Amino acid sequence: MARKRMVVQFGMGTSIRHQNYTEAAARAIRDALWHNSLNVADAFGFPREAMLIEVELGVPRPDAVDTSALLPIFPYGQPSIRVVKGGLEVEKPDGSSRSVVANAAIIVYFDMEPAHA
Repeated sequence: MARKRMVVQFGMGTSIRHQNYTEAAARAIRDALWHNSLNVADAFGFPREAMLIEVELGVPRPDAVDTSALLPIFPYGQPSIRVVKGGLEVEKPDGSSRSVVANAAIIVYFDMEPAHA
């Protein structure tokens, strides 16, 4: 079987006050997921658990993200998470701290036989 890319979703999340990179990443994932209602598994006759889900997160400090805390966000499928340097840190006007912005790209695949005409 060949892995076929079916869906790409994007999201953004923030941690305004606490510089919590994991929470900003979680909000980015939820933003991507909650704006869509995917029926692609049903459309192709696959169980939802067959969804192969690749998540790429961009945050200013990738080492500050606890990916194991993000996995339970996914209600089904087989998620894998990769964190890269990206996103933003925006300094507060008084210089006391920074707000964190995380970006998420979620790609859904299925193992499928290639279609032949």
